[in-house]
This record gives sequence, structure tokens and C-alpha cells, in this order.
Amino acid sequence: MNDREFVNAIDQDGHPLNIAVSGGRITHVGPQRASVAARETIDLEGLLALPGFVDGHIHLDKSFVGDRWRPHQPVASLRERLAVEKRELASAPPIAQRADALMRQAALFGTVAMRCHVDVDATTGLHNLHAILHAREQWKDLIDIELVAFPQAGVVSCPGSAEVMEAAVREGVQVVGGIDPTTLDGDADAQLDIVFGIADRHGVKVDIHLHEPGDICIAQLQRIATRTQALGMQGLVAVSHAYGLGDVSDSVVDRTAHLLANADISIMTNAPGEHAFPPVLRLRAGGVRVFTGNDNIQDAWWPYGNGDMLQRAMLVSYRSGFNTDEELRVALHMATEAGAEVMGKHGYGLKVGNEASFVLFRAPNAAAAVAAALHERVIVRHGEFWGRPAALELKAVQFATALHH
Repeated sequence: MNDREFVNAIDQDGHPLNIAVSGGRITHVGPQRASVAARETIDLEGLLALPGFVDGHIHLDKSFVGDRWRPHQPVASLRERLAVEKRELASAPPIAQRADALMRQAALFGTVAMRCHVDVDATTGLHNLHAILHAREQWKDLIDIELVAFPQAGVVSCPGSAEVMEAAVREGVQVVGGIDPTTLDGDADAQLDIVFGIADRHGVKVDIHLHEPGDICIAQLQRIATRTQALGMQGLVAVSHAYGLGDVSDSVVDRTAHLLANADISIMTNAPGEHAFPPVLRLRAGGVRVFTGNDNIQDAWWPYGNGDMLQRAMLVSYRSGFNTDEELRVALHMATEAGAEVMGKHGYGLKVGNEASFVLFRAPNAAAAVAAALHERVIVRHGEFWGRPAALELKAVQFATALHH
């Protein structure tokens, strides 16, 4: 017998959907009712059911969520920005406290997994990592968090960072990061030697921040693709931002997409407001996996964000000029399945045998939910109702009883 069956929902295309659950996992999903009876039946009365969200790029150690509002401070250079960040964070509450507040907020929006980039370099040591490891442990039953050792201050240009990054991997970090090998570090080959060397020695993944423009970005992507294939790391490498892909011609994008697809390198974009960014549909047409994340949320880099990946999908759609239902579903895919694939998250999605975690909206289909960036939603975690930013009008007694349990 199933524990419960959620009936009369709809899927992303607006088709009938019923979901049966036992032991926190999905035992049946489809337009028909389950053949096995359930102890409890919950009528969702036409609510849209979507898989939990995956934030493919977030900085939990930098956010001021859980702190007072801190007005943004303009700067003229990256080094100035780093100085402002260091000064502001020095007077902020402890990292673990702020990270906990942001993870709670993200969970309330329906995020079930995230890739978190943590500052790990010679200027910060492992301090930030230890705080985030503690916070991750507190949320391990609700959010699957993959950690990236991110050398914000540089790798080659910040002596000692390579050793700290390798120490972070020994402490359990699953991904090693990099940042602007040419424009920040001044030696692309040296940085990539270090980053890919650590990844190869320890069998971890790679995710490189790449803010470099135009031709510099394209040359960097070529270097990364070459190293990825040489080490047999296809499917284990991602490049975050890759702004330069938005600076070049369609023919250059197509040639680069061919290289990226052959090396199975994923591209992350959060469609930032002040930058060119990768052309999502063109890259996907070329066989490249493109995913999204919130990136910075209310920190020293910018004041925006709340942790809601549905809102992020809307922003990706808006900046990309997505208007059709098919295009809007692409943005949702970037905030769900694509990110889960990059993380290698098993048991994800609305399929039999997977974790029974999903999000419910009052919308006719997924495209409508993305376009409106609906705030109101109900969260189901492991087959049970969980906290939410706002309750939809389900049958009040039934909902309250389920939530209490």
C-alpha cells in the first residue's frame, strides 16, 4: 500500500497527473490513478506539479541574507570590489548564520539541490569552507549541496592558493574552480595546469568562472575543451558565465559550441543584467548543456536576488527574449533537469523510484508559471507537505493536517 496519492494535478504541459508515494519515494506517476491503494488521498484540484529546483551556481559564503540591508557600493575595478567585499563581510554575522538563512529561503522556494562556490584561496584559507561545511550538514536532508573550491583572489597571481585549493579537495570539496585565467591571473596555461592538475589527481570536477570578453573568452574555452578531452573528463567540466559568447558572431558561437559539445562541457548563465551572456538556444542547438543559477544574492557584488530559481528562470527568459511556451520551458529545464545533470544528482525528477519532492503552483502549465515568476507555491518534500512562502487554497483541514504531520 502507498502512503499517499496526490491526484488531479497537471504536468508541465497541462496534462493530467497523479503521483503516488511510499517511503518518501515516487511509486507511480502518470495521467491515470495508481493501481495500488493509498492510506491517504490528496486532491490537488488542478495544481501544476514541477520538480524541485536546482541552483547551479550560488555563493552561500558571500550573501548578506539574514543580515541588515547593506547599500551597494560602486567600484572601478575587480580589486576594489574584493576590498569592499572583505570590509563588508568583516562586520557581517558569521558565515554559517547567513548561509543558513539563505538556504532556508531557497528551500522555501522549492530548491532541492545547489552547486555552491566557496572562496578558497591564500587570502581566506579554509575558513569559509569550514563554515559552509557546517551549514551544509544542517540542511543535508533537504538540500543536496555540491561544493566548489573557488579561488576568488586568483590562482597564479595569489601565491599559495593552489595548495589551499588542493587542501579543500582533501576535505571533501567535489569541484575545483578557477577564474579568468588570462585577465586576472595573467597566465592562462599556468592556471589551467593547476586547476586541471588538482582535478585529475583527485578525481573531482571542474567549474571555472569566465568573465573574459570576446576573443579572449573563446580562446579560453578552446584551451579548456582541449584539456578536458586530453584528461578524459568529458561531462565533468563546466564554465560559469562565459560572457564572451555573447560578444562574438553567430559563426564563432557555432564553432565554439561544436568544441564544447564534443568535450561535453556545460555552460552556466544567470543572464546578468549588465553583461552580454551566452546565447542559450544557439548553444543548445549545437549540443551544449546550458544550466542556470542565482549566482550572487544580496551581497557586495550586487543587491539583487532572493534565492527563487523560478524567478531566475523568468529572468533568463526575459533577457534571452523567450516568448513561446517551448522557449519558456527551456528556461525551466535550465533551472531543474540541466542543473541536476551537471551535479550528477541521482533520483531527481518526477519519475518512479525518485525522491518524492516537487513544487505545486496554481498555473495552467510550466510556461505560464515561468512567465509570471509565481511566488505563491506549496512544497512537497519526501512525499509530505513542507514549509512554503505562501499557501495555495487547498482543502484547508486536509492541508493543515498533512503539514502538521
